[in-house]
Amino acid sequence: MNFLQQPPRFLFFTGKGGVGKTSIACAAAVQLADAGKQVLLVSTDPASNVGQVFGLAIGNRIVAVPAVPNLSAMEIDPQAAAQAYRDRIVGPVRGVLPDNVVKGIEEQLSGACTTEIAAFDEFTGLLADDAATRGFDHVLFDTAPTGHTIRLLSLPGAWSGFLEAGQGDASCLGPLAGLDKQRAQYKAAVEALQDGARTRLVLVARGQGATLREAARTHEELAAIGLTRQHLVINGLLPESEAAHDPLAAAVVRRELAALAHLPPALAALPTDHIALKAFNLVGLDALRALLQPEARGATPDAGEPHIALPDAPTLSALVDEIAAQGHGLVMLMGKGGVGKTTLAAAVAVELATRGLPVHLTTSDPAAHLAETLAGELEHLEVSRIDPHAATEAYRAHVMATKGAALDGAGRVLLAEDLRSPCTEEIAVFQAFSRAIREAGRKFVVMDTAPTGHTLLLLDATGAYHRDVARQMAAGSHFTTPMMQLQDPARTKVLIVTLAETTPVLEAAQLQDDLRRAGIEPWAWVVNNSVAAAPVASPLLRRRAEGELKEVEAIRTRHAKRWALVPLLQDEPVGVARLRALAGAQATEAAEPAR
Repeated sequence: MNFLQQPPRFLFFTGKGGVGKTSIACAAAVQLADAGKQVLLVSTDPASNVGQVFGLAIGNRIVAVPAVPNLSAMEIDPQAAAQAYRDRIVGPVRGVLPDNVVKGIEEQLSGACTTEIAAFDEFTGLLADDAATRGFDHVLFDTAPTGHTIRLLSLPGAWSGFLEAGQGDASCLGPLAGLDKQRAQYKAAVEALQDGARTRLVLVARGQGATLREAARTHEELAAIGLTRQHLVINGLLPESEAAHDPLAAAVVRRELAALAHLPPALAALPTDHIALKAFNLVGLDALRALLQPEARGATPDAGEPHIALPDAPTLSALVDEIAAQGHGLVMLMGKGGVGKTTLAAAVAVELATRGLPVHLTTSDPAAHLAETLAGELEHLEVSRIDPHAATEAYRAHVMATKGAALDGAGRVLLAEDLRSPCTEEIAVFQAFSRAIREAGRKFVVMDTAPTGHTLLLLDATGAYHRDVARQMAAGSHFTTPMMQLQDPARTKVLIVTLAETTPVLEAAQLQDDLRRAGIEPWAWVVNNSVAAAPVASPLLRRRAEGELKEVEAIRTRHAKRWALVPLLQDEPVGVARLRALAGAQATEAAEPAR
């Protein structure tokens, strides 16, 4: 593997949920330890199964792995870290500041930003404190910090007092307030990350266009802040030999080969490794040692196994039947990158439009190609795209012209830096979305790539728009802000999109928690690209389908009030007929022809 050639001291494995970061990090740690190196494996994944992989309890401490000489491990619990982080910040101000101010601080510290920064706070010591890691030749991190977090920690040190004076705008900076004591540690950690001689970033992706585009954006975001020593690992590629077993396997192989042939330019120049999809669970040393080998023994189960039996599951079309009954409203599809939100948003919009209902489909995803997905026009369907860059620049200009007008020169510099926070784009896009939200009173508005729950929480907690409206309205007046509409289940239906894999399901559950803290109750979950819902003869895909059943059952019984299962299809879901097939509807029934 290229990414393990002449490895530096620190290796970070980063990528979207479900791409296999933990398995690859564990396998790499074992390989280095087997070579005689002293290795520490650190996981910050909230769904960490490192302990399960090695068959021992690990937790938030460094412990030796008895089965692998030279290997130690620790698991940082992001939720526990976030709680300790909140207590450290909020504790000193309880009883000192007014209760409503303390409550506002707690709200700002309850989102995903805080969890991300708290986890970073935990392991910066491992990067900056030689005493903690002095005995190790290599330290491997599973689930590295995003460029988003590192960017925040690189902001000027004067922001703390700036925010306390009430001069800042709604952004991710709230969770950082009061952390000046950590500045030296953060500075040392960021310097270590930016030092190519000490640190290598391993971008993990799948052989899918959407996932590779996400990896390209991550690459560019990290490179822009100085983390340029990067390798690419494309994981889970279906072996070409499986194509002979059934049409679905053959179609998957063709799609993956096409994705590899058209890598985003940002990734094409990176050193790259390919790892084949395995049928077995990556638990135990034998499985980990086989993962990074070109041809792992036992990777394909014997042919002739019984077909996977999946209980009848509701289709996306069945969910649309319920949505359509209201005649109009807002439908938002949310989820992590690479789960297929754009395609499913198009499928929902097409299903509504074929029922003769007016629909406005809109997206803010810079990689979304709705025109190509629809492959034509459809009666009753309007399509638009919000340009995140243009929306962000307009938002920054507005804030500088309003709040910035009353500041001195130093204050304007700090406000401009605040507005370069990664959350600014999310807030700007939300405001652009707000204009489309108003249409939902007379038609269906379907939104792809909706703002994250933590952004909605920040908007609600800081109250910029919502509270200003409330204050300005006379007593007894009736008014509706965009946030109020999102919180009203009669007006808005949020569909959480995920895959039937452990990490994507956990991340979807965390998104649901974030939304609930913002007062938004998700309406349904949609499981996309399910192998278990598709007829498969490929031995490897049958085994994969078996592995999905546990996650589908967890969604059905624990997480979702409503749910739908969307099968993995042979053909790319492009065009009205295929989008309707993806939704589980008969494309010939009541379908308007594309033209």
